[in-house]
Formats: sequence, structure tokens, C-alpha cells
Amino acid sequence: MPPTGPTRPARTAPATALRVCPLCEATCGLTLTIEGTRVTGARGDRDDVFSKGFICPKGASFGELDADPDRLRTPLIRVNGELREATWDEAFDLIAARLPALAEEHGANSVGVVLGNPNVHTMAGALYPPLLLGVLRTRNLFTASTLDQMPKHVSSGLLFGDALAIPVPDLDRTDHLLLLGANPLDSNGSLCTAPDFPGKLKALRGRGGTLTVVDPRRTRTAKIADRHLAIRPGTDALLLAALVHVLFDERLTDPGALAGHLEGLDELRAATADFTPEAVAGACDLDAGEIRTLARELAAAPTAAVYGRIGSCTVEYGTLASWLIDVLNILTGNLDRPGGALFPLSATDRAPRPAGPGKGFALGRWASRVGGHPEAKGELPIAVLAEEIETPGEGRIRAVIALAANPVLSAPDGSRLDRALDGLDFMVSVDPYLNETSRHADVVLPPPPPSQSAHFDFAFNGFAVRNQARYSPPAVPLAAGLMDECEILARLVLAVGGLHGADPSAVDDQVVDRTLTKAVADPLSPVHGRDAKELAAEITHTGGPQRRLDLMLRLGPYGDGFGADPAGLTLDRLVDRPHGVDLGPLRPRIPGLLRTRSGRVELFPAPIAADLPRLRDALARRPASLVLVGRRHLRSNNSWMHNVPTLNGGSNRCTVHVHPEDAERLGLADGAAARVTTEAGEITIPVEITDTVRAGVVSVPHGWGHDRPGTRMAVAHARPGVNVNQLLDGSRRDPLSGTSVLNGFPVELAPA
Repeated sequence: MPPTGPTRPARTAPATALRVCPLCEATCGLTLTIEGTRVTGARGDRDDVFSKGFICPKGASFGELDADPDRLRTPLIRVNGELREATWDEAFDLIAARLPALAEEHGANSVGVVLGNPNVHTMAGALYPPLLLGVLRTRNLFTASTLDQMPKHVSSGLLFGDALAIPVPDLDRTDHLLLLGANPLDSNGSLCTAPDFPGKLKALRGRGGTLTVVDPRRTRTAKIADRHLAIRPGTDALLLAALVHVLFDERLTDPGALAGHLEGLDELRAATADFTPEAVAGACDLDAGEIRTLARELAAAPTAAVYGRIGSCTVEYGTLASWLIDVLNILTGNLDRPGGALFPLSATDRAPRPAGPGKGFALGRWASRVGGHPEAKGELPIAVLAEEIETPGEGRIRAVIALAANPVLSAPDGSRLDRALDGLDFMVSVDPYLNETSRHADVVLPPPPPSQSAHFDFAFNGFAVRNQARYSPPAVPLAAGLMDECEILARLVLAVGGLHGADPSAVDDQVVDRTLTKAVADPLSPVHGRDAKELAAEITHTGGPQRRLDLMLRLGPYGDGFGADPAGLTLDRLVDRPHGVDLGPLRPRIPGLLRTRSGRVELFPAPIAADLPRLRDALARRPASLVLVGRRHLRSNNSWMHNVPTLNGGSNRCTVHVHPEDAERLGLADGAAARVTTEAGEITIPVEITDTVRAGVVSVPHGWGHDRPGTRMAVAHARPGVNVNQLLDGSRRDPLSGTSVLNGFPVELAPA
């Protein structure tokens, strides 16, 4: 017999779990490889009803991000000026002792709330901030929307009466796609949830369609286009106005099925009369004949869609550009029809209602205390947060609650905000990292890694190019000592609302009771006339957020209506279908979705009319000799992924892109340092000479600058880059939306 020795325990085969990726707006389905409680791999889920196996580098790095050793795993509280580890009870006790008393003494508006964009990537971030704002009753709300997408919300509110009614291009069926300021091959899409956006663009061209890209950079998206118009940054609205002019001038308008639902057509025609292609050509640095050709092609295409994003929003005329994009879709008959731009219908959206007048959309219902900046969609410009903290007087912001937000890097003049946060009486940050913003907090509450959280996309399903619903339970159990993010935010609501110590499930139960009480009293609801308590008892899920999700699904447009439609959607049905439920292609929704006071599409609303002369004045303005634009990278999502080694490397670098002609004229060498200067500040950054950016334009990526002391992000701190927002003082804003101008502003460039 052979000699015997100690036997090794049999190795357990790795397990797998399905998870919707929370790392960008594409929401791709992932198949995770799990060994024990650790995610060791991620690949695309080929059976996912929406993404069908597509994955990008961010999704592939899911396990690395999930296990980041720099993630906080216990709360921190400030004692004698220093942050130390604490228990969850200590953290919430401190919040309950400080925040309500401060608000009681100085008023509700003494508390400011800051929401970062990771909130829309989690269930907790969608469900609980509205409840937090409800108990705080503060008007000082600041979000990442005024750094990227608020112009689209404002234009949709003015046109359709609903700031969340944002049409998306019907990528799978369109014949001509016009993209402005969008680079989906790197961003994976924005306000247009579309897994495998690159594949959809290639399929468009493969079926004989046309892709036109308007961008001052020859991006990866522009490289695959049929036509690339290297426009001068910040002039998108002028180009769009000229396209509208051509449609009217050459009698090419044909709204189709929308013709009977439009208001203000004649006023729109008159208002765009001056924006001829010849008039805008100089400012845009485009050929007038090419502008006319583009307008004619849009009008002649069997179907077409116009889509603009960050580059068309974060500029001086962001709301006007966003409005004109939908005007073009309307005038060519492509809004709300297959192959054009359609409105998604999420499974948790409100069920469709009969058409008719609504409440409409109002701007400027209140204003900021110091500068008098008007609100938009209930939010104030995040660029004015520092002055609201620094300026003495009644109503000064004395406390801040920051949820997944890092405005020190993402907002203009982060150094000023850095100093302002130091002057707060109290600050709470919900964040997995001690970063440039959360390092100022008196209490830091860390959510668990994404593998330990359930997931449903409340926000992004409302912008998806196909209606679908997918739910992911936690892939691995919640680790000892951690707290689920939904419970963290529910306890935060209780702590600031005077109910500290109550069971956090009470927060969700109250929402369920309130929602059902309203539903049973609504004659249009499928549960009208039924008993609310009996309906609540039918929700069998135990977790508070799961109970709320089940309720929303069952009362939603595809729901079972608590038995009214036995084949309808419930959370149980989603759990039984881990690859998701396909709810079909986008369908026309006008006039039912309109909430304007007239009940019609209001083509030329008063705020737009008042702002249009500002665009007309731009026709005579002399352009700056050098302007700056941002850029995205496939391995990056703003400031919150630079601590993952595989994502912080390679071509994902913080450099200034300079055209060879400009580099020669300015005496700049590739790899050498350059000084970029504005009236508000300066940065020093390595030069990367490339002809992918047009002459007269330089490009610096957003979200870098991880060199401040007191953070705990080793990878990001070792390769910090520079913060481009230090070139801005926050005074450049789109007046209608309050959105900061982050693109197309003048700079000077010289060797460092």
C-alpha cells in the first residue's frame, strides 16, 4: 500500500451569481464567480434580456472594486478633531444629538443635502433621499445634476410638463442618428441606458443607416461615424437653431402624428428666422452648405433621432441646446415614433393615465440665499454651495449631509469648497471611502460592497432603449459588522426626524401604508375601493426596500394590480427570472404622458423665449482663440473609480490633449508640463499632443485631483492627476438650469 499522509480538504468549486452592474448607466447583466464570500471574476451574462452578454472594463473589474482594501468597513466619528472608528450606535447617536438641535436653532434651511451620482446606481439612493428631504424640509438641495444633465430636465419640463419625461433614441430601429457632445463608445451612454451602445451603432451602419457625430474631438465614436463635424465647442445650440431654420425655410417640417398636439409652432418659426446656416457658420466653424445638407438628410430619412449629452449640456447654452434637440425630433416627425426618439415606460413608473392638462413645470419657485440663483427641479446650483456655507447671516448652511457625493473634485472651485466644509458646524457623509469630501465629515457611514447589496434600477430603467425589468438579490451575505445601505439611510431618516432608535422598517412601512391608502382612493387605480391593510398583508417580502419595490411593481404599468392581472409583474416574478423580464420595445406615449397646463407639447415656452436673445447675441461674438473641453474614458466614471488599479492605468491618464498646430505655436512638447490658466485659477498638467482634438481646443478629463491630504485612497493618491475644475470659480452657468459651464470656456496655455 502506498504511504498515507495528511489529506487536504476537497476544494469547493466556485459558485456563480447574477448581478446587474452598478458602475455606469448601461446596467449590463453580469455573471459573478464567487469563492467563499469573495467575488473573484465577472463576465457578461449572455442570457440577460437586456445586455445579452456585453461587458466593459468597469464591469470586468467588479470583484476588484468590491474587495478594495481602502473601503471603509466601520463608521467613523470625529473626536477632538480626529476621525476614529466607532460603532453604528455611536454614529447614529451623534447624528441624532447634533442635527435636529442645529436645525431647531437655526431653521430647516441651515442643513444642506448633497447627492452624488452614485445614488442613482443603488436601490437605497433611489428610495430614501426623498424621505430624508421630507423630514428635513430644507430647500438647500444640491446634486450632481447641475454638473451634467439638468438642462435636459428643464427642457423636458418646459416642453412636456414633466422634468423626467426624457425621450431616448430608438437605437435598434433608427435610420439616421445625430449625436452631439456624446461619446457613448467611452461613456456607455448617458440619459440613454443602452448596453452595448457600440454594437448598436455598428448595427445601425450595417443596416444602411447613417451616423453623424458633432464633437470638437475625434472621439472613438466619431471615428466610426459616416460624418464627423468638428464644431467649435459651446456652439451646439447655434447649429441646432440653424437646422430648425432650414426645416422651416425649405418647408421640410412634418410633425406627423404630433401635429395635433403642438402649441407655439408659428412663434418658433419666427424666433429661429435669424439663425440661418450662413449666420451661424462662422461661430460654429462649420460650412453652411454642410449644415443645410444635414437638415435635409434628417428630414428625408425614413426615421431619425437627434441625441445630445454632456458636451451639449455643460455649456453656456445647455438648456437651449437640449430644447432644440427635441424640437428637431418634433419637426421631423421623429418624436414619439418607432425609429425616432421615444419615452421609456419603466416597470416602477406610474401607470399611464388619460390625456389631459397637468400642473405644468415651473422654474425659480425659490432662490439661493446669497446669490439669488433660482431653483430648477427643486435643486440649487451645486456651484453655489460654498458661498451658502461661507456667507454669514440668517439661513447660512451650517450642516451638510452628503450622500455618495464628492463635490470637492466634481464641482467648480473645489479648493474654496474644501475650505468652506471645514467651517461647518456638523457634517455627515455616507460613503465607502474617506475621499476629498468625506474627510471633512463628523460622521462617515460606509455602505457595504455592491456584491452584498440587492439591486434594481429605478432611475436608469426610465431612460432605457428597451422596456425591461431585472432584480438582483445580494450575491454574497452581508459581512459581519457591516450595515445594508438601505438600513443606513432609513436610520439616518429616523435620526434627523426625531425618531432615533425606532425600528428602521418603520420608515418603509409608513411609505407602504401611505402609498396604498392613496391608491385605494384613486378611481383609476387597479386597487380602487379595496382595503389598504389587506393589500399590505399580501406583500410577503420581509425587507423594507423589497416590500416597497414589490408595491411599486404591482401598481406599475405592467403590474399584477394585486390580482387584477394575474399575469402581471411582481417582485416574486422577477426573482424567478434572474436574467430579467423583457417588456418589449419602446412605444408612442403622447398625449398620455404630457403634463403641461395646455395638455399639449409647448414648443416655445416663455423661459426659452426669454433666453433666446442671449443665443442670438452669440452670432456676433468673437470666439476665443483657445477653449477647453472635458473627455470621458471607458475605464473611468467621474471621480469614484480611480482607486481600482486595473481602471487607473493605461490610456486612462490625466493629460491635456493639444492639437499639433497649437503645440507648435505655443512651444509645447509631448510629455512636458504645461500651465493652463483662466481668470479663476490655473493647473499644471502633462501635455499629450494629438490630432484627435481640433485646433483651438484643448481637452482635460474630469474627476481627477486626488492629491489632498487626509484621504484613504492609496491607488488614486499615488496617481492623482489634476482637478480641471480648479480653472472655474462657479460663476459660469447656464441661467435656466443653473448648470455649471464645464466645457467650451476660454483658457491660456503655456509651457510650465
